[in-house]
Amino acid sequence: MMLEMHTRLRQSRKNNSLQNLVLFIVRRFTLFVGSLVTASALVFLLLRILPGDLAQAKLGIDASPEALTQTRTEFGLDDPLILQFLKWLGRALQGDLGYSMLTGANISQEIVNKATVTLPLIGLASALALIFAIPLGMYSALNFRRRKGIAISAVSQLGIAIPTFWTGVILVTIFSVKFQIFPSGGFPDAGWSSWSSCLESLVLPAMTLALGQGAMLMRFARSATIDVIQQDYFRTARATGLTRGQALRIHGVRNSLVPVVSVLGMQIATLIVGAIIVEHVFALPGIGQMLLQDVSIRDYTKVQGTVAATTAAVFLVSFLIDATLGFLNPKSRANQ
Repeated sequence: MMLEMHTRLRQSRKNNSLQNLVLFIVRRFTLFVGSLVTASALVFLLLRILPGDLAQAKLGIDASPEALTQTRTEFGLDDPLILQFLKWLGRALQGDLGYSMLTGANISQEIVNKATVTLPLIGLASALALIFAIPLGMYSALNFRRRKGIAISAVSQLGIAIPTFWTGVILVTIFSVKFQIFPSGGFPDAGWSSWSSCLESLVLPAMTLALGQGAMLMRFARSATIDVIQQDYFRTARATGLTRGQALRIHGVRNSLVPVVSVLGMQIATLIVGAIIVEHVFALPGIGQMLLQDVSIRDYTKVQGTVAATTAAVFLVSFLIDATLGFLNPKSRANQ
């Protein structure tokens, strides 16, 4: 009888936990959709209130009034602003970001093509940052009163302080100019058909992004781990004869990763923005480089689509991180 009651109680707790997780994800997804629509509206509005006429930018200063009127009608620029936005949003939700007014290029296809450079860059930078940040952060925490732990912490502070631009210049000077190990910039025209050359082109840009972001992650991993090793359950594990490293690996890793995963979402969003600078420094034909070029020639329709797609990527990463945190930490989904 007691066993049956215990089994029912465990099953009830399991069902409640699953229900809380589903509700948490639904709430976060609703917030994701609302934030995306709001951000898209702001981007649309801000680009529309900039000085200048889109039709004038397309046809030039010598265009006749009749031609300007025809172009405005063709692209729906004569419609009320709210109607323009709703039409654009409806197409965007179907994956159609429209066409560039200046070049006629398909914006969605252009973003997909450039993403073959930007996404591998961000992915490689994230992997490099995690590979050295979490182990070094935990090692520094386990030795936070010793010289080696203090030295690692000082190096991470230095990594945070150095601007991304200067990090790229330093890496190019060392690995491209002096030792000639990696190319200093550019990307193979053949694309990923020559994958080894592509990876070589992305190593220095990825390292440039990873060093700054990894240093920040290392600080959070260190702080989270120090908090874990001061908990009672960690001391109990140590009392059973486990070393500090064994006790952390068996009982503390999951708890120490919760704040790191939370920060990781913000870091990936920062990587997406930081890729604009890095792509410019290393002359990579990615989304960031394309965005800078479009801004310089005032191709506002393409800028709008690119910024909207980038914003959607940032919000999607944030949603996925929130869902992961809800899975790792039941308390977070119970209180939200």
